[in-house]
Amino acid sequence: MAELRRLAAALSAAALLSLAACGGGSTPDDAIVSGLSVEDDDGMHGTVLTTPYTWPEGTLVDASGDDFDLREGLEKPLTLVFFGYSRCPDICQAVMADLASAIARLDESEAAQVETWFVTTDPATDDPATLRAYLDRFNPEFEGLTGPLDDIVETAKAVHVPVEKGERLPSGGYEVNHGTAILGVTPDGNVPILWTEGTSAAKLAEDIHTFLSDGTPATDEEGS
Repeated sequence: MAELRRLAAALSAAALLSLAACGGGSTPDDAIVSGLSVEDDDGMHGTVLTTPYTWPEGTLVDASGDDFDLREGLEKPLTLVFFGYSRCPDICQAVMADLASAIARLDESEAAQVETWFVTTDPATDDPATLRAYLDRFNPEFEGLTGPLDDIVETAKAVHVPVEKGERLPSGGYEVNHGTAILGVTPDGNVPILWTEGTSAAKLAEDIHTFLSDGTPATDEEGS
């Protein structure tokens, strides 16, 4: 029975990291990422990875237009990272609203220990000013990151989040297909936990509180 629960958890985690098109679209059969191993029965609403992912080194551009070091920027005990784009009509807005609500549910001292990054998957549209205006609708302290698309794709790939151009839109642009996981990153660059797009703000806040109080539930292996 324990093995069945572990398999179910792994399948659930794989599904949330599959490609999703904002505004519609299907998930290709070959879009499920590999290498998932999860810790079940850990008391967290999110998925705790038995082998944490490793947040990559690199430089993008923040919402002020300045260069942003992806590893040196991990200054707080927990950084929440979501890949999406400002023109996304549904999934991205819902996730960012949930993240803003989750942070608002924390007490002041806990909220100060959490950073939130929105990494655009559509840098042709999402310049720094666009990202700043978009994120200010949710929380002015959220950080937006943009840069060359190849760099963004490589950053996402390092943490098993697929990003690719989708179907052409009537407007002439394209849908952007991207994984919809919310990643939890620690200052050492480990990504030990992630959440699905549908995780409620209340559950996110509960997990963040537990993480800040007790740390990540112990796993058997180190980052990969």
